[in-house]
Amino acid sequence: MTNAFSAVGEPAAIETTTSAVSWGPIVAGAFAAATLTVILMLVGSGLGLTMMSPWGSASLTTFAVSTAIWLVIVQWLSSALGGYIAGRLRTKWVNVHTDEVYFRDTAHGFLAWALATLLVATVLGSAISGIVGTGAKATTALLSGAAAGATAQASSAPSPSANDLSGYFVDSLFRPTDASAATPPAAGTSQNNADAAGQATRILTISAANGEMSADDKAYLVRLVASRTSLPQADAQKRVDEVLARIDDAKNKAKAAADKARKVSATTALVGALSLVIGAFIAAVAAALGGRQRDEDEARFSRAG
Repeated sequence: MTNAFSAVGEPAAIETTTSAVSWGPIVAGAFAAATLTVILMLVGSGLGLTMMSPWGSASLTTFAVSTAIWLVIVQWLSSALGGYIAGRLRTKWVNVHTDEVYFRDTAHGFLAWALATLLVATVLGSAISGIVGTGAKATTALLSGAAAGATAQASSAPSPSANDLSGYFVDSLFRPTDASAATPPAAGTSQNNADAAGQATRILTISAANGEMSADDKAYLVRLVASRTSLPQADAQKRVDEVLARIDDAKNKAKAAADKARKVSATTALVGALSLVIGAFIAAVAAALGGRQRDEDEARFSRAG
């Protein structure tokens, strides 16, 4: 039977009333980690925008890899600082086993990391996303190009505008039944030229929205080109085919760039998640190191005194 009294007859202390969690050092470490995260993200933003100069040759993959590496560095440095401060600032635990002290220090480092992560995610999340997204948007714009970007914007639209739809169907109402027998409008007048260009624009817009151009639309477009440029039918047909091929090529390049950006974003997210896990480990180890140094320094000063 265990004796509940000490050698002097007083009740033995079974459990202390003081909590093992010191929230002051945890909060201090979390604020330090969050502040360092913001500073390093601003530094990385400046370096990234410099790298994305229009005269540079950095690709999207290069930018994504450098961004992922920088996010890992930011996470590890801020976690190490926050964990070390949380461990170094905590009060000394007396009459506590060494293993228990080590566990409490690592737990304090982990809690400081968790609080800093939540603080950055909730309070500074939009700002950090804007900082990171600026460089990514600039990269996508450089890779896609103006033509591909315009095509992607047109193809990504949910539907053509009301003017395009109404204009297209109005044009269809007045098309001649037999396109080969109909007299093409006279070329040279600004009104007829503008009308032909407007009809061609609406045909291309509707065809881009539908994903293909119908045979009737293509035949009528060839006729418009022939009447506008006075080219033979075969040459007008060839010109239309070349323009359609260039449009398809631009659309394919835009889709490839978007798909590449999506894959790079997914990879960056996975790397970021892995860096968070490793950051939690670093914070715990740094807190244990800081707590041990604090206890050793206090013991040394006590002996010196």
